[in-house]
Amino acid sequence: MASHEPPEVLYEVSDHIATITLNRPERMNTISRVMLDSLADHLITARDDPEVRVVLLTGTGRAFCAGLEVTREASQGSRGVMDPNAGPRTTIDLRKIPPIILNELDKPTVCALNGSAAGYGFDIAMGCDIRVMAEGAKLSAAFTKRGIVPESGGTWLLPRMLGWSKAAELIFTGRTLNAEQSLDLGLVSSVHPAGDIAASARSIAAEIAANAPLAVQAAKRMMRAGQNEPFPQHVHHVFLQLNALMRTEDVKEGMTSFVEKRPPVFNGR
Repeated sequence: MASHEPPEVLYEVSDHIATITLNRPERMNTISRVMLDSLADHLITARDDPEVRVVLLTGTGRAFCAGLEVTREASQGSRGVMDPNAGPRTTIDLRKIPPIILNELDKPTVCALNGSAAGYGFDIAMGCDIRVMAEGAKLSAAFTKRGIVPESGGTWLLPRMLGWSKAAELIFTGRTLNAEQSLDLGLVSSVHPAGDIAASARSIAAEIAANAPLAVQAAKRMMRAGQNEPFPQHVHHVFLQLNALMRTEDVKEGMTSFVEKRPPVFNGR
């Protein structure tokens, strides 16, 4: 008999925006094994779809994501993703790890923190380019309180985002931050009433999607590369990107629309 249960991860594309929604509200969107694979698959689909210019990640219910599934999944009769009785994982397919896919994704990512994010959910949110947060939401980096480390990129991301001292304080204490504290630290770009969070995130995504997608993706690649290369080398790489962009139809449209004083219409070519 076919299951009528809704998918644990929803995927929709409209107006060049791929919206990926964690959809396990009764479990605060904790990530099951099925969800982990599904999230990776949807990110890859968005990456490979030329119609997608921006990825918007959010959740249903009162939480964005409370982390990885810790207990046995009753519906599967199998171990959860983070079962302490399962022993260490010896093999990992890096191509299917959502934080790695996010880090390598050229298309911009916006995270709408509809609710709180903890553990793996915290790392996933930090892996996005832009984060907007609901007023009542919290960010919890409580890894060390559970006897583990940020397992999905936090130890790489946070020192770059916050500087060493602030990142060390957050990770070592396992502290939980409210929306105002998250905004003050720069972990999120803006805070909104919970009822406005979806529209606010969508507005940012739409503003990005209206720009030349090849240029936006090149800018993201250059920002990522600039974290790990000397300035002269970086400028050289920027000129290589610029040379390629100057041969695109989008550059012609950008210049023409500016002269004609009208909004540009970009085709990603």
